[in-house]
Amino acid sequence: MSTKTKAYINLTLAMIIVGSSVVAGKIMVEELPVFLGSTMRFVLALAILIPILYLREGGFPRISRRSWMMLGVQSMCGSFLFTVFLLYGLTMTGPASAGIITSTTPACMGIIAWLFLKDRPSRKTATGIVLSVLGVLVINGVQDSGGVSGANPLFGNLLVLGAVVFESLFLLIRKTVPEPLSPLAVSTIISVFGLLWFLPVGAYEAFTVDLTAISLTGWLTVAYYGAFITVLAYLFWFAGITKVPASTAGIFTAVMPVAALVLSALVLAEPIGWPQLSGCGFVLCGIVLISKN
Repeated sequence: MSTKTKAYINLTLAMIIVGSSVVAGKIMVEELPVFLGSTMRFVLALAILIPILYLREGGFPRISRRSWMMLGVQSMCGSFLFTVFLLYGLTMTGPASAGIITSTTPACMGIIAWLFLKDRPSRKTATGIVLSVLGVLVINGVQDSGGVSGANPLFGNLLVLGAVVFESLFLLIRKTVPEPLSPLAVSTIISVFGLLWFLPVGAYEAFTVDLTAISLTGWLTVAYYGAFITVLAYLFWFAGITKVPASTAGIFTAVMPVAALVLSALVLAEPIGWPQLSGCGFVLCGIVLISKN
């Protein structure tokens, strides 16, 4: 298997897991405050990552002060701001709507890569992006005619849209760190910063919440967020992002809304039909096209 193919598989797996965060987040915020749940998520993630990092690589890598700063900014965008905007958005809008809004990620990521990283996509890559965006637009056009659910869907959707911008920045900032860091090292550093961002408010919320009232489902969701959405998704993404151009990686973010939609149907019983399946087909065609670039 070629290096490029492995990168494509890693990016796809990462986005499937990130797509599941929409469903997991909806469940988690029903039982836990955003900052407390996120603090617990990173505590668990670091309990997994740090021992493995020391066993396999002997500890944290030596990198420049600028690289530490960029990784801190990356964590602020993805681990902190993306999570805060997404989870608070999910308290006001439905998971299917939130998943669909993430369809703007490929376009947002491609624009950022073009403007700031001077990574101009090739014709095939651009066509793949168009197909993927077309697919998620098809999905976007089949929302329930009864309206979008949620206490304040308009504001909730705007928060999710903000989360998309921060997620795009998070996925691309890794390109600005020159040191050849392993996916394990980057994931651990990002998680350390993530815990630091959430800990002050999370610690306060721990004293204001009745932890005994949290159900088994709530605890399992936190565990899933820590072990899968944080650890595995980070490892898969960082293993792939350094092997392909940013514009190519951007196309795989189109998997995220498809995964969110499918998992919303399977786990939360959201309706899904031929229009949604057609949209997924466009996304898959886009990925196949870009994989042949």
